Amino acid sequence: MECAFVGCGAAAGLYAAGLDASTLSLAAVCDVERARAEELVAPRDATAYADIDAMLDAEAAPLVVNLTGHEAHAPVTRRCLRAGRHVFSEKPLALSGAEASDLLALAERRGVALGCAPLNHRSETQRQARHVLADGRLGTVRLAYAHAHVGRVTEWHDDPASFLRVGPLYDGAVYPLNLLVEWFGPVTRVRSADAVDLWPDGESHEPERPTHVEATLSTAGGPVVRLTASFYAPHRSREFTSLELHGDDGSLYVEDAGDMGGSDRPLVSFGGRGRPYTAMPLQEPARETPYLAGPERLAESVRRGAPDRRSASRAAHLVAVCEAIEDAAEPGSPVDVESSVADSSAVAAESPPPVWTPEESAGNDGSAAVRLPPVGFGCSRYRDGDYVDRRESIEMALDAGYRFFDSAELYGNEHRLGEALSAPGSPDRETVFLASKVWNTNHGHATEACESTLRELGTAYVDCYMVHWPEAWAYTGPLRRLAERPVETQEAMAFPRNETGEIRTADVSLEAVWRDLESLHDRGLARTLGLCNVDRETLLDVLDFARIPPKLVQVERHPYRPRTDLVTACHRRGIRVVAHSPLSAPGLLREPAVEEIARERGISPAQVVLAWNVTRGVVPIPSTTDRDHVVENLAASGTRLSADRMVRLDDLADPDFER
Repeated sequence: MECAFVGCGAAAGLYAAGLDASTLSLAAVCDVERARAEELVAPRDATAYADIDAMLDAEAAPLVVNLTGHEAHAPVTRRCLRAGRHVFSEKPLALSGAEASDLLALAERRGVALGCAPLNHRSETQRQARHVLADGRLGTVRLAYAHAHVGRVTEWHDDPASFLRVGPLYDGAVYPLNLLVEWFGPVTRVRSADAVDLWPDGESHEPERPTHVEATLSTAGGPVVRLTASFYAPHRSREFTSLELHGDDGSLYVEDAGDMGGSDRPLVSFGGRGRPYTAMPLQEPARETPYLAGPERLAESVRRGAPDRRSASRAAHLVAVCEAIEDAAEPGSPVDVESSVADSSAVAAESPPPVWTPEESAGNDGSAAVRLPPVGFGCSRYRDGDYVDRRESIEMALDAGYRFFDSAELYGNEHRLGEALSAPGSPDRETVFLASKVWNTNHGHATEACESTLRELGTAYVDCYMVHWPEAWAYTGPLRRLAERPVETQEAMAFPRNETGEIRTADVSLEAVWRDLESLHDRGLARTLGLCNVDRETLLDVLDFARIPPKLVQVERHPYRPRTDLVTACHRRGIRVVAHSPLSAPGLLREPAVEEIARERGISPAQVVLAWNVTRGVVPIPSTTDRDHVVENLAASGTRLSADRMVRLDDLADPDFER
């Protein structure tokens, strides 16, 4: 669709940067300073104008992108709507609630689309935060802190006068407010407000509205909000456009409510009740939302024959909120938010993003493959030959956003995982993939072992129940809460030996134990089944006799031991491969190739090795008790390595590797 830009300030350059990859084409540009319009159209097949009416008369472009100064937004939008054009406006839509409502009514009468920034609720950081809310982790949210420290615009903008005329509410506060309205419904009341003139002496530009505003707001379906918007607090203060939500069961912090995406640094943190905040890395490659995304969506609604006005409806409500805050700051008494779009249906919040669930998706060969997060969390309590309590690290992993937990009855700590999952602030069970394993001594007692695991985990089913090792050993009794027993008892029960120190085996075939696992699947106790520590030949043997084939195969995998033949065989059959011990091979993280790629990509050696697995579609399950490593490992979810870097790591393969 052809479009026209009106206004050639700094914002125009941001929007124009996305034109080459856009579904929109630029037909005309208008600015009162014709030279600026000519500069913008110079590299494009578009016409420059200095008069908007002349442009509307001469050009047929159906969509106008309004990038003028704050005060010109409403009058320019009105002229374009009256000319029958669809309009996408930068924020704010207007500077009064009545004017914003009039624009909406005009667009509806004309049957045209009207959209308005900000669309920050559609960017990846904000959608990640919405996932946490949809996951129920915060419980009932009752309090929010919203900041909009736009900073001293004289220091960072080449035309600060427009900002200083409208104040920090209309320019900055709309970012966190937009998220709150999207997530919790409209603001219904300004409970209290105060506006202060704070400004450094000697500044060449003087603000025309108060530069620092604080308010307490009520929302229709959510928290009470304490809002601070300031032109005095520095642009790079700790709280820029941040949003902090506090619920009965946990807290959520969004560092930059206006972020457009593309950052490799986590901008969302979660704090379980009584626990510190833990950063939540993205679990997919970071992608920046282009500024043209808003106009493109508006154009698509027109192509569908349903001109959209939802974002403008929300923007009009935000204008009404800002106006009510200003009114409340004058007499110092509560003010109801009067707006024709103040009800939830008019604000038209969009459907929340889907919560991650471990449902099946198509495998490489068209067969159903289990859907897994890119990186999981290993719950083994063995750390460098010692036993450690994993409760705190499991809680950290949940807070960081891990949703695949690999456990086993051998670890003896499944009740710790169960306690963490049942605690306030934990994610919904359906959004977590739980895997467990029957130990070698229980190959003839798989039902007993699985039922014990389910009791410990506090769940009716596991998402995958696996054979820990294919060999069967002598039965030593139930292994429930093995970690709570003396180490000597643990060793004797887990590794039964005869008088000469050799492992005592049992006459239980792999087929026999697999039949027991199939019966657990039939009973609904295990959604899928899997194998651990097998080679390609053993996998093929199981596939020959299995009535219910394995969906997961878990093996040690890292660049020293790539298991290429096994991985290929699995992927061809829609079987997911999980890599245990991906980082613990001696010397691996100090390999020159690993360290060199880490420097090239600006990531850690551990993230390089994890990304090597992720890039190949293998799910690594690193295990750590270090908070920084918990976050760092999960952040590898969003990293993909180039083909040449993958080859350099593949060259580390060592056929003779042994621990």
